[in-house]
Amino acid sequence: MTQLMAPATEELESYRGELRGYCYRMLGSAFDADDAVQETLVKAWQGLDRFEGRSSVRSWLYRIATNACLDALRSRGRRALPMDLAGPGSAASPVGAPLPESVWVEPCPDAELPGPTGDPAASAVHRDSVRLAFVAALQHLPPRQRAVLILREVLCWQAAEVAELLDSSVASVNSALQRARATLAQRGPRDDDPSGPLTDDDRALVGRYVEAFETYDIASLVTLLHEDAGFSMPPLPLWLQGRADVHDFYLGTGSACRGSKLVPTSANGCPAFGHYKPAEDGDGYVPWALQVLELSGGRLVHLHHFLDTERLFPRFGLPDRLQ
Repeated sequence: MTQLMAPATEELESYRGELRGYCYRMLGSAFDADDAVQETLVKAWQGLDRFEGRSSVRSWLYRIATNACLDALRSRGRRALPMDLAGPGSAASPVGAPLPESVWVEPCPDAELPGPTGDPAASAVHRDSVRLAFVAALQHLPPRQRAVLILREVLCWQAAEVAELLDSSVASVNSALQRARATLAQRGPRDDDPSGPLTDDDRALVGRYVEAFETYDIASLVTLLHEDAGFSMPPLPLWLQGRADVHDFYLGTGSACRGSKLVPTSANGCPAFGHYKPAEDGDGYVPWALQVLELSGGRLVHLHHFLDTERLFPRFGLPDRLQ
Protein backbone atom coordinates (compact mmCIF):
# COMPACT_ATOMS: atom_id res chain seq x y z
CA MET A 1 0.00 0.00 0.00
CA THR A 2 2.80 2.43 0.89
CA GLN A 3 4.47 1.70 -2.42
CA LEU A 4 1.32 2.68 -4.32
CA MET A 5 1.00 6.03 -2.55
CA ALA A 6 4.64 7.05 -2.95
CA PRO A 7 5.08 9.92 -5.44
CA ALA A 8 7.10 9.38 -8.58
CA THR A 9 10.40 11.16 -9.06
CA GLU A 10 8.80 13.22 -11.85
CA GLU A 11 6.12 14.45 -9.45
CA LEU A 12 8.74 15.60 -6.96
CA GLU A 13 10.64 17.43 -9.69
CA SER A 14 7.47 19.30 -10.71
CA TYR A 15 7.64 21.23 -7.41
CA ARG A 16 11.15 22.57 -8.02
CA GLY A 17 9.99 26.00 -9.25
CA GLU A 18 7.66 26.84 -6.38
CA LEU A 19 10.11 25.45 -3.84
CA ARG A 20 12.81 27.71 -5.29
CA GLY A 21 10.54 30.74 -4.84
CA TYR A 22 9.85 29.77 -1.23
CA CYS A 23 13.52 29.15 -0.41
CA TYR A 24 14.55 32.37 -2.16
CA ARG A 25 12.25 34.41 0.06
CA MET A 26 13.56 32.57 3.11
CA LEU A 27 17.26 32.92 2.25
CA GLY A 28 17.51 36.09 0.11
CA SER A 29 19.74 34.40 -2.48
CA ALA A 30 18.79 32.40 -5.57
CA PHE A 31 22.06 30.47 -5.26
CA ASP A 32 21.38 29.51 -1.64
CA ALA A 33 17.82 28.64 -2.67
CA ASP A 34 19.16 26.26 -5.32
CA ASP A 35 21.18 24.46 -2.67
CA ALA A 36 18.19 24.20 -0.34
CA VAL A 37 15.87 22.92 -3.08
CA GLN A 38 18.41 20.36 -4.25
CA GLU A 39 18.85 19.16 -0.66
CA THR A 40 15.06 18.95 -0.35
CA LEU A 41 14.59 16.86 -3.48
CA VAL A 42 17.51 14.56 -2.69
CA LYS A 43 16.09 13.87 0.78
CA ALA A 44 12.65 13.33 -0.73
CA TRP A 45 14.03 10.93 -3.36
CA GLN A 46 15.88 9.05 -0.65
CA GLY A 47 12.72 8.84 1.44
CA LEU A 48 10.26 7.79 -1.26
CA ASP A 49 9.85 4.32 0.16
CA ARG A 50 8.97 5.78 3.58
CA PHE A 51 6.33 8.26 2.31
CA GLU A 52 3.04 6.96 3.71
CA GLY A 53 0.64 9.59 2.41
CA ARG A 54 -0.30 11.01 5.82
CA SER A 55 0.16 14.49 4.30
CA SER A 56 0.12 15.75 0.74
CA VAL A 57 3.28 15.51 -1.33
CA ARG A 58 3.41 19.32 -1.39
CA SER A 59 3.22 19.60 2.41
CA TRP A 60 5.86 16.89 2.79
CA LEU A 61 8.25 18.72 0.45
CA TYR A 62 7.67 22.09 2.14
CA ARG A 63 8.45 20.52 5.52
CA ILE A 64 11.79 19.25 4.18
CA ALA A 65 12.51 22.59 2.45
CA THR A 66 11.68 24.58 5.58
CA ASN A 67 14.06 22.49 7.65
CA ALA A 68 16.77 22.90 5.00
CA CYS A 69 16.34 26.68 5.13
CA LEU A 70 16.27 26.81 8.93
CA ASP A 71 19.47 24.76 9.04
CA ALA A 72 21.14 27.10 6.53
CA LEU A 73 20.08 30.20 8.47
CA ARG A 74 21.62 28.91 11.69
CA SER A 75 25.09 29.13 10.16
CA ARG A 76 25.08 32.70 8.84
CA GLY A 77 23.81 36.22 9.41
CA ARG A 78 20.96 37.89 7.61
CA ARG A 79 21.34 39.26 4.11
CA ALA A 80 20.62 42.94 3.44
CA LEU A 81 20.55 45.75 0.91
CA PRO A 82 22.92 48.73 1.35
CA MET A 83 20.02 50.81 2.69
CA ASP A 84 19.67 48.36 5.60
CA LEU A 85 23.27 48.77 6.73
CA ALA A 86 23.88 52.53 6.86
CA GLY A 87 22.51 55.92 5.90
CA PRO A 88 23.02 57.40 2.43
CA GLY A 89 26.36 58.84 1.39
CA SER A 90 27.07 61.56 -1.13
CA ALA A 91 28.48 61.65 -4.64
CA ALA A 92 31.81 62.66 -3.10
CA SER A 93 31.89 59.75 -0.61
CA PRO A 94 34.28 56.83 -1.16
CA VAL A 95 32.41 53.81 -2.47
CA GLY A 96 33.97 51.61 0.21
CA ALA A 97 35.53 48.17 0.03
CA PRO A 98 33.36 45.38 -1.39
CA LEU A 99 31.62 43.30 1.26
CA PRO A 100 31.34 39.51 0.93
CA GLU A 101 28.64 38.01 -1.28
CA SER A 102 26.99 36.48 1.78
CA VAL A 103 26.08 39.97 3.07
CA TRP A 104 23.71 40.89 0.26
CA VAL A 105 20.17 40.12 -0.77
CA GLU A 106 20.58 39.08 -4.40
CA PRO A 107 18.22 39.53 -7.35
CA CYS A 108 16.45 36.57 -8.92
CA PRO A 109 15.23 36.22 -12.54
CA ASP A 110 11.47 36.45 -12.88
CA ALA A 111 11.57 33.23 -14.87
CA GLU A 112 12.68 31.44 -11.69
CA LEU A 113 9.87 32.91 -9.57
CA PRO A 114 6.68 31.41 -11.03
CA GLY A 115 3.50 32.99 -9.74
CA PRO A 116 -0.20 32.13 -9.87
CA THR A 117 -2.15 32.68 -13.07
CA GLY A 118 -5.75 33.72 -13.50
CA ASP A 119 -6.18 35.32 -10.06
CA PRO A 120 -5.33 39.07 -10.02
CA ALA A 121 -5.30 39.27 -6.22
CA ALA A 122 -2.94 36.31 -5.87
CA SER A 123 -0.75 37.70 -8.65
CA ALA A 124 -0.48 41.03 -6.80
CA VAL A 125 0.58 39.25 -3.59
CA HIS A 126 3.18 37.31 -5.55
CA ARG A 127 4.63 40.46 -7.15
CA ASP A 128 4.86 42.20 -3.79
CA SER A 129 6.48 39.20 -2.14
CA VAL A 130 9.41 38.95 -4.57
CA ARG A 131 10.36 42.63 -4.60
CA LEU A 132 13.86 43.25 -3.36
CA ALA A 133 12.71 45.54 -0.55
CA PHE A 134 10.26 42.91 0.72
CA VAL A 135 12.80 40.06 0.51
CA ALA A 136 15.27 42.27 2.40
CA ALA A 137 12.62 43.09 5.03
CA LEU A 138 11.94 39.37 5.52
CA GLN A 139 15.57 38.93 6.56
CA HIS A 140 14.86 40.97 9.71
CA LEU A 141 12.49 38.26 10.94
CA PRO A 142 13.65 35.30 13.03
CA PRO A 143 13.72 32.27 10.71
CA ARG A 144 10.59 30.54 12.03
CA GLN A 145 8.61 33.79 11.92
CA ARG A 146 9.84 34.23 8.37
CA ALA A 147 8.56 30.78 7.43
CA VAL A 148 5.20 31.41 9.10
CA LEU A 149 4.68 34.73 7.34
CA ILE A 150 5.60 33.37 3.90
CA LEU A 151 3.46 30.27 4.27
CA ARG A 152 0.45 32.16 5.67
CA GLU A 153 0.53 35.50 3.84
CA VAL A 154 2.18 34.62 0.52
CA LEU A 155 1.30 30.97 -0.06
CA CYS A 156 -2.05 31.21 1.78
CA TRP A 157 -1.66 28.10 3.92
CA GLN A 158 -4.09 27.61 6.78
CA ALA A 159 -2.75 28.11 10.30
CA ALA A 160 -3.36 24.43 11.09
CA GLU A 161 -1.30 23.37 8.06
CA VAL A 162 1.60 25.60 9.10
CA ALA A 163 1.40 24.35 12.67
CA GLU A 164 1.63 20.76 11.45
CA LEU A 165 4.57 21.59 9.18
CA LEU A 166 6.48 23.29 12.02
CA ASP A 167 5.45 20.76 14.70
CA SER A 168 3.83 23.66 16.55
CA SER A 169 0.37 24.79 17.65
CA VAL A 170 -2.12 27.01 15.88
CA ALA A 171 -1.86 29.53 18.72
CA SER A 172 1.92 29.65 18.34
CA VAL A 173 1.65 30.10 14.57
CA ASN A 174 -0.86 32.94 14.96
CA SER A 175 1.34 34.64 17.55
CA ALA A 176 4.40 34.35 15.29
CA LEU A 177 2.42 35.81 12.40
CA GLN A 178 1.34 38.82 14.49
CA ARG A 179 4.93 39.50 15.55
CA ALA A 180 6.17 39.14 11.97
CA ARG A 181 3.52 41.57 10.69
CA ALA A 182 4.52 44.11 13.34
CA THR A 183 8.18 43.91 12.32
CA LEU A 184 7.38 44.27 8.63
CA ALA A 185 5.17 47.26 9.37
CA GLN A 186 8.31 48.99 10.66
CA ARG A 187 10.87 47.67 8.17
CA GLY A 188 8.89 46.67 5.09
CA PRO A 189 8.42 48.52 1.79
CA ARG A 190 6.60 51.83 1.83
CA ASP A 191 2.87 51.76 1.06
CA ASP A 192 3.47 53.76 -2.12
CA ASP A 193 6.09 51.35 -3.47
CA PRO A 194 5.22 49.54 -6.71
CA SER A 195 2.85 46.60 -6.60
CA GLY A 196 1.07 46.34 -9.95
CA PRO A 197 2.16 45.06 -13.34
CA LEU A 198 3.89 47.52 -15.66
CA THR A 199 1.55 49.89 -17.47
CA ASP A 200 2.12 51.42 -20.89
CA ASP A 201 3.27 54.59 -19.12
CA ASP A 202 5.74 52.55 -17.04
CA ARG A 203 7.16 50.95 -20.15
CA ALA A 204 7.51 54.36 -21.77
CA LEU A 205 9.33 55.60 -18.64
CA VAL A 206 11.75 52.65 -18.82
CA GLY A 207 12.31 53.36 -22.51
CA ARG A 208 13.22 56.98 -21.73
CA TYR A 209 15.61 55.76 -19.04
CA VAL A 210 17.38 53.43 -21.49
CA GLU A 211 17.72 56.20 -24.06
CA ALA A 212 19.05 58.68 -21.48
CA PHE A 213 21.50 56.16 -20.02
CA GLU A 214 22.88 54.93 -23.32
CA THR A 215 23.34 58.48 -24.64
CA TYR A 216 24.63 59.45 -21.20
CA ASP A 217 22.20 62.35 -21.00
CA ILE A 218 22.32 62.52 -17.22
CA ALA A 219 20.39 65.77 -17.03
CA SER A 220 17.46 64.02 -18.70
CA LEU A 221 17.95 60.80 -16.76
CA VAL A 222 17.58 62.42 -13.34
CA THR A 223 14.28 64.03 -14.36
CA LEU A 224 12.89 60.48 -14.48
CA LEU A 225 13.77 59.91 -10.83
CA HIS A 226 11.63 60.47 -7.77
CA GLU A 227 13.05 63.39 -5.80
CA ASP A 228 14.40 61.04 -3.09
CA ALA A 229 15.22 58.12 -5.38
CA GLY A 230 17.88 55.68 -4.22
CA PHE A 231 20.97 54.40 -6.02
CA SER A 232 23.02 51.42 -4.82
CA MET A 233 25.84 49.15 -6.01
CA PRO A 234 26.25 45.91 -4.03
CA PRO A 235 28.80 44.59 -3.07
CA LEU A 236 29.93 48.20 -2.50
CA PRO A 237 28.32 49.62 0.64
CA LEU A 238 27.82 53.19 -0.61
CA TRP A 239 24.30 54.16 -1.58
CA LEU A 240 22.88 57.53 -2.57
CA GLN A 241 19.56 59.25 -2.14
CA GLY A 242 18.20 62.14 -4.18
CA ARG A 243 18.50 63.41 -7.73
CA ALA A 244 21.41 65.76 -7.04
CA ASP A 245 23.75 63.09 -5.69
CA VAL A 246 22.80 60.60 -8.42
CA HIS A 247 23.48 63.29 -11.04
CA ASP A 248 26.85 64.18 -9.54
CA PHE A 249 27.87 60.54 -9.12
CA TYR A 250 27.15 59.72 -12.77
CA LEU A 251 29.27 62.67 -13.88
CA GLY A 252 32.02 61.96 -11.36
CA THR A 253 32.94 58.52 -10.02
CA GLY A 254 30.44 56.83 -12.34
CA SER A 255 31.51 58.60 -15.53
CA ALA A 256 33.28 55.44 -16.74
CA CYS A 257 29.76 54.22 -17.60
CA ARG A 258 29.57 56.70 -20.47
CA GLY A 259 28.98 54.86 -23.75
CA SER A 260 27.47 51.77 -22.09
CA LYS A 261 24.83 49.45 -23.55
CA LEU A 262 21.84 47.88 -21.81
CA VAL A 263 20.35 44.43 -22.55
CA PRO A 264 16.81 43.94 -21.17
CA THR A 265 15.79 41.22 -18.74
CA SER A 266 13.61 41.18 -15.61
CA ALA A 267 14.19 40.51 -11.92
CA ASN A 268 12.01 40.40 -8.81
CA GLY A 269 8.98 41.66 -10.70
CA CYS A 270 10.86 44.69 -12.02
CA PRO A 271 12.44 45.70 -15.34
CA ALA A 272 16.14 44.90 -15.30
CA PHE A 273 19.12 45.23 -17.63
CA GLY A 274 22.49 43.73 -18.21
CA HIS A 275 24.79 46.75 -18.17
CA TYR A 276 27.87 46.54 -20.41
CA LYS A 277 30.69 49.11 -20.37
CA PRO A 278 33.03 49.78 -23.30
CA ALA A 279 35.97 47.37 -23.12
CA GLU A 280 39.30 48.98 -22.30
CA ASP A 281 40.85 47.46 -25.42
CA GLY A 282 38.12 49.02 -27.56
CA ASP A 283 36.79 45.61 -28.64
CA GLY A 284 33.08 45.62 -27.78
CA TYR A 285 31.48 45.85 -24.36
CA VAL A 286 32.07 43.91 -21.14
CA PRO A 287 29.71 43.16 -18.23
CA TRP A 288 29.57 45.76 -15.50
CA ALA A 289 26.32 45.45 -13.53
CA LEU A 290 22.86 43.99 -13.39
CA GLN A 291 20.55 46.99 -13.08
CA VAL A 292 17.14 46.50 -11.44
CA LEU A 293 14.74 49.45 -11.71
CA GLU A 294 11.99 50.07 -9.17
CA LEU A 295 9.13 52.30 -10.31
CA SER A 296 6.29 54.03 -8.51
CA GLY A 297 3.93 56.86 -9.39
CA GLY A 298 5.42 57.47 -12.83
CA ARG A 299 8.98 57.85 -11.52
CA LEU A 300 12.01 55.64 -10.86
CA VAL A 301 12.33 55.20 -7.09
CA HIS A 302 15.48 53.07 -6.91
CA LEU A 303 18.30 52.08 -9.24
CA HIS A 304 19.96 48.88 -8.03
CA HIS A 305 23.31 48.03 -9.63
CA PHE A 306 24.49 44.53 -8.69
CA LEU A 307 28.15 44.31 -9.65
CA ASP A 308 28.68 40.56 -9.25
CA THR A 309 28.36 39.92 -12.98
CA GLU A 310 30.42 36.71 -12.89
CA ARG A 311 27.64 34.97 -10.95
CA LEU A 312 24.57 36.93 -12.03
CA PHE A 313 24.94 37.29 -15.81
CA PRO A 314 24.95 33.52 -16.51
CA ARG A 315 21.96 33.10 -14.21
CA PHE A 316 20.03 35.72 -16.17
CA GLY A 317 21.08 34.27 -19.53
CA LEU A 318 23.05 37.41 -20.40
CA PRO A 319 26.00 37.21 -22.83
CA ASP A 320 29.53 37.47 -21.47
CA ARG A 321 30.42 40.18 -24.00
CA LEU A 322 28.78 42.45 -26.59
CA GLN A 323 30.28 43.50 -29.90
